[in-house]
Amino acid sequence: MHKTIKDIEEMKGKEKITVLTGYDSTMAALCEQVDVILVGDSAGMVMLGYEDTTSVTMDDMIRFTTAVKNARKNSLIVSDLPINSYNTKEDAITNSLKLIEAGADAVKLEGGKEIAQIIKAITELKIPVMGHLGLLPQTAKKYTVQGKTKEDAIELIKDAKIITESGVFSIVLEMISSQVAKIITEKIPVPTIGIGSGKDCDGQVLVVHDMLGLFEKIKPKFAKRYLSLSEEIRNAVKSYVMEVKEKKFPAIENEFQMDESEYNKMRKEIV
Repeated sequence: MHKTIKDIEEMKGKEKITVLTGYDSTMAALCEQVDVILVGDSAGMVMLGYEDTTSVTMDDMIRFTTAVKNARKNSLIVSDLPINSYNTKEDAITNSLKLIEAGADAVKLEGGKEIAQIIKAITELKIPVMGHLGLLPQTAKKYTVQGKTKEDAIELIKDAKIITESGVFSIVLEMISSQVAKIITEKIPVPTIGIGSGKDCDGQVLVVHDMLGLFEKIKPKFAKRYLSLSEEIRNAVKSYVMEVKEKKFPAIENEFQMDESEYNKMRKEIV
């Protein structure tokens, strides 16, 4: 049985919540130890080669969500609503239902008080929603730390309270100063999931390609690299190319052989 929304909610203040992004069945199967797999619109950059997340479509998110669902065993699945998919309550509901049908257990959308009514409309239909405050990649002009001034900090705290009242079961805090993230975590009853927002959040999320050292185009300060797989993959490809060129691969153990008697009969027929 996989994790449920209630399981995640009950972890607040008791056990740190682990979240990684996932976009395909192979990676989802390898990441089954985490509490939540986030099918993020970051797929636009790490899977589709876009410059940012603004070109990601609902069709993209449905396909990625289905792929993750096909391999999921233990983790809760949360899928991003991409940009322009929740401009109205009607769009938000329609597209949320599509992601749930594709295999998501919950949806995530970006913003504070300005989308509170949209969050409420989704949650009133019993569709769980994860919020997202701080840096909002879908609309950010620049990637900068949020909550560095008193005014910004107060607005973020207000937004966290407002979207909690609208029904979110958790909130991602992205690139928020650690002091403000700590206050938000203490002030709201739902779990906070930090990305570049310090250790006091109830959980942490990373893009799996960053964590594994697979994505080299951007190297955020907050993304600890636990491996350097890009280098290992390049070396493996180099070895493969060399062995094929030098006729070392495939070796005998990589081939399939006919039974010798059948081979001899065949040779007589074709000679």
